[in-house]
Order: sequence, then C-alpha cells, then structure tokens
Amino acid sequence: MLVITRREGEEIVIGDPKNPIGIVRIASVKGERVRVAFDFPRDVDIHRREIADQIVSEPNEQDAPAVIATIKPAASV
Repeated sequence: MLVITRREGEEIVIGDPKNPIGIVRIASVKGERVRVAFDFPRDVDIHRREIADQIVSEPNEQDAPAVIATIKPAASV
C-alpha cells in the first residue's frame, strides 16, 4: 500500500502522467472529515468500501440458478 500526504487542493495522478487513468484531488479538509474528488472516465467504477463489500456479498445473476419453470395465473372462470 502506498500512503501519500496531500493538502487541500493537491492532486494525485493515477497512471501515466502524460495520459492518466484518472486524478484524485483533496477537495476539502474540515476537522477529521476529508472530501476527496475523483476525476475518472465514467466506465471506471468507484465505490466506498462498505458498498463494494455489499456488491461482492450479493449473489449476481451469473451465480443464480437457471429458471426451470414459470408459474402462470389460473384461468378465470
């Protein structure tokens, strides 16, 4: 893990500096709260850890069993 110290307004370049994947900027620091701004292409997913863990723990469609039958409503009399 790389740990970098930055001040408010300073940036971190991710990837090749000539053509970066994205940029992380320290937007503001107020007390113990730090606001971080991410400038990445829209196709790059960015999640908070608790949301990422939730996504990983939820079963996705690939893991779900295939549908083997359907239930149809009874015909009205």
